[in-house]
Amino acid sequence: MGYRYHSMTTDLYALGIRARNAIYASFFFLGFLGLAWIPRIPEIKTSLGLSDGQFGLVLLASTVGSIPGAQIAGRAVHSYSSKLVVRISGVLLPVGVFVVGIADSVQVLLLGLFITGFNVSFMDIAINGQAVEIEKHTQGRWMSSFHGLWSIGAFAATLVGGLVANFVSPRDNLIAIAVLGLIVFQFIAHYLLPPEHDGHLGEPGKDDAGKVKLFGKESLILWALGIGLMCALIPEGGAYEWSGILLQDHMGIGKGLNAAAATTFSLAMIASRLLGDRAFEKWGHVNTVKYGGYFGGGLWGIGLLVGISISDTYPTAGLIIVCLGFGAAGFGMGPFFPAFNLAAASIPGIAPSVGLARVGLIAIAAYFGGPTIIGLIAEVTSLPIAFAFPVLLYMVVGLQSKYIKVREIKQ
Repeated sequence: MGYRYHSMTTDLYALGIRARNAIYASFFFLGFLGLAWIPRIPEIKTSLGLSDGQFGLVLLASTVGSIPGAQIAGRAVHSYSSKLVVRISGVLLPVGVFVVGIADSVQVLLLGLFITGFNVSFMDIAINGQAVEIEKHTQGRWMSSFHGLWSIGAFAATLVGGLVANFVSPRDNLIAIAVLGLIVFQFIAHYLLPPEHDGHLGEPGKDDAGKVKLFGKESLILWALGIGLMCALIPEGGAYEWSGILLQDHMGIGKGLNAAAATTFSLAMIASRLLGDRAFEKWGHVNTVKYGGYFGGGLWGIGLLVGISISDTYPTAGLIIVCLGFGAAGFGMGPFFPAFNLAAASIPGIAPSVGLARVGLIAIAAYFGGPTIIGLIAEVTSLPIAFAFPVLLYMVVGLQSKYIKVREIKQ
């Protein structure tokens, strides 16, 4: 995986390769823990007696947590190091998953989602910052394949949850995953780039800003990138958190199989991200994102429209067509996050961690807040109609791709 050019000095290159492998593992387990509860959502929602609209409001807890998580992470990485941030979030993220698992009331679930949302953002900024520096130290393109490992982790979470759903409770499922994550993250952190090589202070010899105003001329490009990424992450959150309910409540698909759409989405995203670094080299970051938005969104919309329409008469065919639509969406979306992140870390005069954090402040909150919006639309219309919203956002991603400018790797 990845696309390497040629080595630099032996010691720095070896350090970069060791950290690269640790970052692969970090992305995998961030996806695995961050989405561990997704396949158990229908059971949790039913056990708490929540409607679509009420459940959408509950999901706001993740949004409320993710916003300060992203903002604090940027300053923490810049002031201290990305390695320290990973160590801290590597403890707190499993705590959040554990609390979600033991939730027997809406209040406890809210607390667990807040902790989880905060630390998904907190860790995400740190490991993306490491990823940018690893590309420099190894002179290779790895960012898309890094995010491919996140997708593999997300897929593993949906697969495990779906496989054990009939004989393991959500509580036991999530507690086991939390304990695993607590152990693994501390082991992984040992192999990350040390502070002197993680670029947390910005480019050597350059006065890279450690703080950028929320509004102002210098922040316009960050807003443009953030809006593009926001329009990518809302559909991603919606695909994972509402697809099971769509299949179960609106297409009559039973427990276990109701994870089929999310699983298809994950598999397609995995393939897309593992191919993404070569796609960036061949077609460029802008074109890869632009056409992924237009074609991915268009095919998703067609799949939903046709599949749901025929599901009452032809349930199997309806499920297959809907899953194909989710697959097209996942494949088109794969390069979005890597490309926008690379662009955020490539803005002259702004420290990479700060650029990533500002774009993340806008976009990661949308990842968690998007499902809430979909839930509210579903409450006043229906969930199938509400899915038109994330489909349309793919078109906006295609338009925003023009703001992507990625710094070339020095050779």
